Amino acid sequence: MSPPPDSALQGSEQIIAELRRERDEALAREAAMAEVLQVINSSPSDLAPVFDAILEKAHALCGAVHGVLMIRAGEDFRHAAAHGEPSFVEALQQLGPPPTPPPEGSLLARLMRGERVIHLADARTDESYRKFLPQVQRVFEVGGVRTFLVVPLRKNDAVLGFITAFRQEVRPFSEKQIALLENFAAQAVIAMENARLLTETCEALEQQTATAEVLQVINSSPGDLAPVFDALLEKAVHVCEAAFGDLGIFDGEQYRWVAAHGVPDFAEYSFPLRLNGNTPLEQLTRGERFVHLADVRQSEAYREFPAFKSTMDRRAVRSLLVVPLHKDGALLGAIRANRREAQPFSDKQIALMQNFAAQAVIAMENARLLTETREALEQQTATAEVLQVINSSPGTSVRKHLGESAQSVRGRIWRITTLRWRQVSRRRHSRISREAPRVIASPILTGTD
Repeated sequence: MSPPPDSALQGSEQIIAELRRERDEALAREAAMAEVLQVINSSPSDLAPVFDAILEKAHALCGAVHGVLMIRAGEDFRHAAAHGEPSFVEALQQLGPPPTPPPEGSLLARLMRGERVIHLADARTDESYRKFLPQVQRVFEVGGVRTFLVVPLRKNDAVLGFITAFRQEVRPFSEKQIALLENFAAQAVIAMENARLLTETCEALEQQTATAEVLQVINSSPGDLAPVFDALLEKAVHVCEAAFGDLGIFDGEQYRWVAAHGVPDFAEYSFPLRLNGNTPLEQLTRGERFVHLADVRQSEAYREFPAFKSTMDRRAVRSLLVVPLHKDGALLGAIRANRREAQPFSDKQIALMQNFAAQAVIAMENARLLTETREALEQQTATAEVLQVINSSPGTSVRKHLGESAQSVRGRIWRITTLRWRQVSRRRHSRISREAPRVIASPILTGTD
C-alpha cells in the first residue's frame, strides 16, 4: 500500500530542508575558512589577528560560547587569543598560563601524550573536572561551562598549542563539529609555520646584509680598524637585539676597550686582568667559546666580585654575552653584548655574535699584514737609499762623500733602526694599534670588568 500523498510530500520537504541545511553549513564553513585564509595572507608575520579570526569563526560554526587559543613558547604556554563573554575573558586572563610541566593526569598532560581530542560532555560530572585546580574551576563557574572540547595544535607529533570550545549547556559536540575545530587548529598551525618561516627568512636576510656591510667597511678601510669596529658593533647590537655593546683588545696582560655602540659617554680605557678571578673576561682566557649570563644578578661573578657587580649595576645590565676574538688559539680580544632585561640570547644570536667576532679578527689580521708590509717596504727603501749613496761614491772619494753626507747617512740608518725596533716591539707585545691614540678614560673606569 503506497503512503498517503501528504505523508510523502512531508517526507520530501524534510529531505529538502536537510539538504538545504547541509548546503548552508558547508557554505558557511567555506566562507569562514576563506576569511581565515585571507587574514593569514594579509598578516603573514602577525599572528594575533589570525588567532582572533580562528576563534571567532570556529566558535560561531561549532555553536560554542567561550574558548581560548594558547600557543607554546619554549616549555611554557601563553594565551594567544580568547573569545566569549567579558566576565569569562577577564577571569581567564587573571588565571594566567597553565603550570609546566603539566601535572600528571591533567588535560594538558593528556594532550602532550598524544590524545587526539579531549571532549567532556558534562565537565561538572566528569572525574577530570574534580582534578582541576581551584582557580581553573572558578573560571569554569564564571563562564558557566558545561560541555568542554580541547583540540591540540600539532605539527609532527609536537604540541604547539591548543584551542578550546565551551558550551554553557550539556550538549556534546558532534563529530562534524570536532572535525571542524580540528580543521581550524590545522589552519592555526599553518599560520604559525608561515610566520616562523617568514621571520627566519627576514632574520637571515638581515644578518647577511649586516655581514656584507661590515665586509664592505673592512675592504674600504684596510688599515684603519676604528670604522670597522664601529660598524661591526652597530650591526651586532641591532641584529642580536642588545641594548649596547663594546669591543676590547687583549694584549696578554690587560684589555683595552677601543669601541662601543649605545654607550654615549664611552671613552677608550684599559684595565689589567686578574688571572685569579672568575669574571666572564677571565673565563675567556681559559678557553671558553663564549660566556652567557642569562641573568647577571644570579651569576657567581656578580656575587663574588664587587668591581664586576658595580659595573653591571651602573650600566643596568641584566643579560650579558661575551664572545672572544680568537686566532690560532690566541686570545686577541672580546665583544660584549648587553641587555637591560633578563632575556637570554638565543643560540642563533650567539652564533651570529661569533660570526661578527670572526670578522673583527679578519679585520685585525688584515690591518697587521698591511702595516707590516708597509714597514717592510719602508725599511727596504731606506736600505736601498743608503746603498745607493755608497755605490754612487766609489774609490777614494767614498770617504769624502760620506764625510759630506754623514748627516744624511746617519739619518737613514736611524730610520732603519727605529723601524726594526718598532717591528720587534710590536711582535713582542702582540699589540694591534690604531693610527691615532684615543683619550684614556678617568681612573674611575680602571679596574672594572
